[in-house]
Amino acid sequence: MVKITAEDAQKWLIEEIAQRLGVDPSEVPPDQYFDELDLDSTAALIIAGEMEKWLGFELGTTALWYHPTIEALAAHIAEESEKRTAAA
Repeated sequence: MVKITAEDAQKWLIEEIAQRLGVDPSEVPPDQYFDELDLDSTAALIIAGEMEKWLGFELGTTALWYHPTIEALAAHIAEESEKRTAAA
């Protein structure tokens, strides 16, 4: 299993969200709340599914609730990746 850094996760999230919104990645602020990004629930579910495929592990159903910004979720993903890599 490859260790994912917060920077890797943040870059991935920004690029995916930008693509869904049809904007340049520079227009997606990492500290903005997900519910302020104009993503509908279908797009959010698609991104979550794609992210889990990319990560190689499942995120908890409350991950976006407890980590409501790109920055916060990216840090959480890095922590989870660190735990899983250490345990492997």
